[in-house]
Amino acid sequence: MLLALGVVKVATAEQLRQLVLPGTADVQTVRNVCKDLRSVGLVESVGRTSFTGMSGRPVWRDLWNLTPAGLASVATELGRPVKEMGGTARDAAKAGAPHALAVTDTIDAFRQSPPKPTKPIARRTAPVPAPVRELPARPPGLGHLRGWETEVPLPVSGTFTTPARGSLRADAVLTAPEAGVPVLFVEVDNHTEPDAVVAWKIESYRRFFQRTTKDHRGRDVPFWQSLWDDSGRDGYPPLALVFAKDGVSPEARMNRMKKIRDLSTACWQGTWHSGSVYDDTVKDGYRDYSGTIPVLATTLAQLRRRGPHGPVWWRYGHPGWETLQDALDNPEDVRAYRHRKEQRRTEHADQEERERQEREKAESRRKAAAWPCPTCHRQVFPGDGETRPPGSECTICTSIKRRE
Repeated sequence: MLLALGVVKVATAEQLRQLVLPGTADVQTVRNVCKDLRSVGLVESVGRTSFTGMSGRPVWRDLWNLTPAGLASVATELGRPVKEMGGTARDAAKAGAPHALAVTDTIDAFRQSPPKPTKPIARRTAPVPAPVRELPARPPGLGHLRGWETEVPLPVSGTFTTPARGSLRADAVLTAPEAGVPVLFVEVDNHTEPDAVVAWKIESYRRFFQRTTKDHRGRDVPFWQSLWDDSGRDGYPPLALVFAKDGVSPEARMNRMKKIRDLSTACWQGTWHSGSVYDDTVKDGYRDYSGTIPVLATTLAQLRRRGPHGPVWWRYGHPGWETLQDALDNPEDVRAYRHRKEQRRTEHADQEERERQEREKAESRRKAAAWPCPTCHRQVFPGDGETRPPGSECTICTSIKRRE
């Protein structure tokens, strides 16, 4: 539980249960853990949040966050310096932390912790058999709790610990190389900012990715690679936009996605390069994604219901909803163009080979049907000159006799 709070910074007991112990019978187990941690000075509850219950009335929940001692304890557990852990989120918790709670829900929707049954505590007295509980099924998740970080600074200048003014902070960053995702940046949108501000954040990501530094040989290398691994794909690391606002119509949410897409086109579109022309009409080419960010949009509701591996991602520039691996792929890049070009070359070579074989077969049939001219003994082939029955004279002999 302490580790979970170290990652998400602030959460309700219900959220912590989903992150760590979704198989428990109720949330009281988590509340008791939080109270135990509070009694030793590692966590505190200084704020509350509310949501509308089934009756239509507001339901209040306590918010839990780390104390400085708790932050230091988690830093030791994670093996990170305390100054890289961020703050304790005390001020955010006092204000209700609506955005931080949305980030926590997003991390839970990514992870999809599988509910595991808990063992009952052995009692001295004869226990009353508990009814068998059906644990809810969840789709496959992505990443481990230790692979997540929140409020990560992205310095356009300065360092990660002391970023310069104007630097952005990523809502969350996931590293899951075991799942083929070396690094994935996540921005959670609560519809509280104008479309242009969200598009400006995407541009800020690109400015951060464009920053370079010197390696031990004095060569320029991307600054971001000093902390995260490269995926090997064209372009910069992917950015996931998760639209978390409830109560928004699908039309309004899609319109917002499209507006942000249009305002950030220069960051994700890439440059088109014309290639070869084939079939006399179709002009092929490829798109260069160097210097661009793969922007993947989804909703928190879809992510919860179908998981991160489901067809819940709309990558800007792609036609529709895709799985994560398909959305991260670049079907229009130079690699795909070279593959298509090689495929067309192979098909053309195969066609030429088929035509050559057909010509050889036709020539074999023609030679097999030939006969010797009864006068000059020259080979006569069907179709040479005038149509004549087999065994007749050749064209030359026929012409000589006509002249005579």
